[in-house]
Amino acid sequence: MELFATKGYEATTVDEIAAAAGVARRTFFRHFRSKEEAIFPDHDDTLIRAEAVLNAAPAHEHPLDTVCRGIKEVMKMYAARPEISVARYKLTREVPTLREAEIASVARYERLFTRYLLGHFDEHAHADDANDDPLLAEVAASAVVTAHNHVLRRWLRAGGQGDVEAQLDHAFAIVRRTFGTGIGAGRESAPRTSPATTVDHGEVLVTVARTDAPLDEVMRTIEQALRART
Repeated sequence: MELFATKGYEATTVDEIAAAAGVARRTFFRHFRSKEEAIFPDHDDTLIRAEAVLNAAPAHEHPLDTVCRGIKEVMKMYAARPEISVARYKLTREVPTLREAEIASVARYERLFTRYLLGHFDEHAHADDANDDPLLAEVAASAVVTAHNHVLRRWLRAGGQGDVEAQLDHAFAIVRRTFGTGIGAGRESAPRTSPATTVDHGEVLVTVARTDAPLDEVMRTIEQALRART
């Protein structure tokens, strides 16, 4: 990044990068196929971590919440070194080949999340036309990734400053409200149990929730109970 900042991306050679890192050209190519790939060195590992989040998801968690936790692995990667991430963001805006590489990386996450969501549709919600499931899964996965990238770009344009975690949670809540219907547990072997329940005692509504229950799930349970009383 220092070389790109001082010499420009196009003018910087692989030999110069290797020399600055104190390694041979041959060593550089053991790790990266090109200098374009060296700009995004962590996406392969991040994709693996995101997939691990999906595979280890608790049974009660809504699939969209799981996907949102998975894409947060990308934000963690950028937030680990804000100064590098901001410089890389500026560079990708200037160099078309880097923008193309970034787009390709985004597509990998979208495919991963689409496959996951496609396996978690509520069969009863889509009994009329299950052929829509692939479309709905792809749209929902794209919405999660788009929401993440919108917040990420805004954070990078701000120089890596601000509470990006809160901004992400707000964006994901919007996605969850919009695309949550129909994505459930219809294809799981065991029924999913609600993480929160309500008991109506006249003028008082009591809610009991597990300590690991997602906040938006708890709020949705409360809202449904209140609507039922009106």
